[in-house]
Amino acid sequence: MLRDLSIAALDEHKAIDIQSIDVRQQTDITDYLIVASGNSDRQLRALADAVIDKVRGEGVRPLGKEGASGSDWMLVDLGDVVVHLMRPETRDFYQIERLWGELPKVRSQGNEG
Repeated sequence: MLRDLSIAALDEHKAIDIQSIDVRQQTDITDYLIVASGNSDRQLRALADAVIDKVRGEGVRPLGKEGASGSDWMLVDLGDVVVHLMRPETRDFYQIERLWGELPKVRSQGNEG
């Protein structure tokens, strides 16, 4: 549910290259990582706020939001789902999806550009 709500919010707000990674077998910290890109720090903030608003609308209280204005990477912690939002160049540099190896990508979608 949280994963789907987060992906829907990101898709509605034109996030780029939305990836959902199932990490339930690798860690007890969270069940899913969602990684998406935005073209500016303003869009990253809007994406983070959209995810928070969407889950709050369903009665879920986010655990935290990290990343300041002007940041190239924001994180929304929903407990069972952690959403990473990055500028494309930051995402290319850190390659967070590769850190988790060949884990199943649950869903890949989003707008290009």
